[in-house]
Amino acid sequence: MKSIILTCCIGFFAFIAQAQTTPQKTVAAKVITKQVVDIACGECQFKMKGKDCELAVKIDGKPYFVDGKGIDDFGDAHGEHGFCNAVSKAEVTGEIVNNRFKAKEIKLLPVKK
Repeated sequence: MKSIILTCCIGFFAFIAQAQTTPQKTVAAKVITKQVVDIACGECQFKMKGKDCELAVKIDGKPYFVDGKGIDDFGDAHGEHGFCNAVSKAEVTGEIVNNRFKAKEIKLLPVKK
């Protein structure tokens, strides 16, 4: 009986070890090229969970935090028309990787009156 339990335990731990060392599937990055999107503070305007005011873009209706550009890179985020107080439009190029937008280029578009 002890040998059966020992064999089962060894088999279980071998299975766990194999599961932890098996490479995970890599999710392909989605490339975005010169797409017009909403851009603003993820927390203040898109109601995303975060630790602080952070730049975000909304691509195809889904918000993503931005890596590669900061929220104050385009002016005071807390100013009258800053990203914490208003949603703007931008033309962006980059990739969506691990649920974040890796920005290569962000060009703010003029406000339509």
